Amino acid sequence: MIKGLHHVQLAMPRDAEHRARAFYCGVLGFEEVEKPAILKGRGGAWFTCSGIELHMGVEEPFSPAKKAHPAFRVASLDQMMRHLEDQGVPYRRDVDLPNLRRVYVDDPFGNRIELLEQIE
Repeated sequence: MIKGLHHVQLAMPRDAEHRARAFYCGVLGFEEVEKPAILKGRGGAWFTCSGIELHMGVEEPFSPAKKAHPAFRVASLDQMMRHLEDQGVPYRRDVDLPNLRRVYVDDPFGNRIELLEQIE
């Protein structure tokens, strides 16, 4: 039986780790995790934040995930939107769902990322 989610993997182009770090660490607040030595030659980067693991893997040919996406919870969507604006990162609003407010951003590679706030 499934016990939980270990990580989410998204694709990125080869030799773009610096762009992944700038977005996931610099904008979204993740920290980089060192990849196991046996996997370093494949490229990509691993990140963690609040118990979430995100692996960015090199895919050739690269094609961004435009529909499939991870959804990251934030404490305050208003604060996150201000932060994105301050960082020059555009976002798209979407309809709110019961108890959820949400926006979408694209990472530097065009992968869709949902940012949501759970409303009590």
